[in-house]
Amino acid sequence: MCGIVCYVGKEEAKPVLLGGLKHLEYRGYDSAGLAVQHEDDVDYCRSVGRIVDLERKTDSMVIKGTCGIAHTRWATHGEPSEENAHPHRDQDENVYVIHNGIIENHDFLKKKLGKAGIVFRSQTDTEVLAHLIASHFDGDLNEAVRKTMSQIEGTFGLAVIHRHVPGQIVVARRGSPLVIGVGEDGYFAASDVSAMVRYTKKVVHLNDNELAILSRDGYSISTAQAQSVERATETVEWEPEDAELAGFPHFMLKEIFEQPETLRNAMRGRLEIGEGVPKLGGIVPVWERLKECRHLVVVACGTSYYAGCAGMYIFEKLTEVDVQVELASEFRYRKLNFPPDTFIIALSQSGETADTLAAIKEAKRKGAGLLGIVNVVGSSIARATEAGIYNHAGPEIGVASTKIFVSQLAILTLLALLIGRHQNLSLTDGVGAIKGLLALPDQVQKILSQDNHIRAIAEKYYRCNNWLFLGRKYGYPIAMEGALKLKEVSYIHAEGYAAGEMKHGPIALICPEMPTVAIIPQDAMYEKMASNIQEIKSRKGPVIAIATEGDHQIKELADDVIEIPATLDYLNPILSVIPCQLLAYHCARLLNRDVDKPRNLAKSVTVE
Repeated sequence: MCGIVCYVGKEEAKPVLLGGLKHLEYRGYDSAGLAVQHEDDVDYCRSVGRIVDLERKTDSMVIKGTCGIAHTRWATHGEPSEENAHPHRDQDENVYVIHNGIIENHDFLKKKLGKAGIVFRSQTDTEVLAHLIASHFDGDLNEAVRKTMSQIEGTFGLAVIHRHVPGQIVVARRGSPLVIGVGEDGYFAASDVSAMVRYTKKVVHLNDNELAILSRDGYSISTAQAQSVERATETVEWEPEDAELAGFPHFMLKEIFEQPETLRNAMRGRLEIGEGVPKLGGIVPVWERLKECRHLVVVACGTSYYAGCAGMYIFEKLTEVDVQVELASEFRYRKLNFPPDTFIIALSQSGETADTLAAIKEAKRKGAGLLGIVNVVGSSIARATEAGIYNHAGPEIGVASTKIFVSQLAILTLLALLIGRHQNLSLTDGVGAIKGLLALPDQVQKILSQDNHIRAIAEKYYRCNNWLFLGRKYGYPIAMEGALKLKEVSYIHAEGYAAGEMKHGPIALICPEMPTVAIIPQDAMYEKMASNIQEIKSRKGPVIAIATEGDHQIKELADDVIEIPATLDYLNPILSVIPCQLLAYHCARLLNRDVDKPRNLAKSVTVE
């Protein structure tokens, strides 16, 4: 949530900043602004609404300069308004600051500054930063930011320019991501590489409690204790066009249709079919400990949490490891009692999820081993864990995660298979698992070919205000994820339930106006799921079944059927989630929702 873009170089800053902000729109925001330095002056503009509103406003202004900062704000302290939008200024309008995160002691600082005669213009916590930096400034902007960092509590990724320090941007981070971009004609900083990948693929990640000075001639990094830091650049592995629509009307649909390739990328170079054993180079540093591990804890939020829930069943099938799945937002508040050989697996698309980061820091204090499964190379979780596995799925722009979910399931299966083969899983079962995994991309493509059929089903039910999603065992996490997708993008109320719990409450809601999506592949749970469907039908509830192709019995029970190819029972979640994603997408479009930027949601939740 929120976005930061900074540039200093040879080019005019305004178009670079606005272009960068447009590539951060998926993060969620309600206002935007920029400040551009020109000689001894700063041109400044803020606007409520979309980037296009800020662009229109700046079109009527003369904004010149090759050094500037820009921001998209997602409201926390104070409603969405021009006064609360970033950048914020000090009282003399010399310091301009943008900020992601939350300043937890802002009330105390605000009162202290108020006693010193400072008059605040906004309701935000960020404004205190501008006044504090101004109070410490004596010609050295970097030192003023460093002194301010020592006074503030909470999380921040921030960028500052000063009217009287031309051609210089100071950035700093603690708990909120910031990345420096090293270009041929200038230097960048942003909260996400997508804002600058059109200009450079060379990046340097800032660590917590580090600052950097950017100028036209280069950059330097130091710690909050003023120690110089040398860090090599990394190369972004995806191309700028990967973040474009490529002919699709929305990123969500594009990313749903990218899932065959997403699965191939998750498995590419990682499968030894003859031995039935995956190769996962990222976990080599901890492998000797991990293969003896008997207790895993998956920590995650949202869609990643449901991937972890499905992963729990997969580990139970393939290994002798005990697995529990925890919501990262609750994890720190639990009384943790890990066995000595426990490993934590942190799941996150962005690698910056604040609650998940906090959870692994707490687990580290308790002595657990730490693994990360993330999509963003060099992200905070990737650097905070001992080892891990990258998704290699390319950018996911749609706020509602789709392709990363199936990638996480594939990687969790690879990890379970690797551990299982070093326990008691047979060669035959290992080879069978790999053959099943290799078949998945074509099977997903077959489901995607039913897009028009799924849209027709959505047309029958999108006006219904309440939906129920049911599944058992491997289907239960998919029921929860399917309900989440529908809620996220269509704003239809939906609940995901374990089907065995239906008689313990949800059955009271069944009526002709409430469709049920039943996850019912032909597996060990089939007869029990069929019984649940009969209970719904006897109460005149419409049923949409996600079932194995060739299942004639289900066509007699359900009102509508979406077929998925036959696969191994523990791989069914990867296939059965695809129809749920398409149902959510089409319902949202029929209701004229903004599917890529659902209201109140952000792609990367970097505050608790």
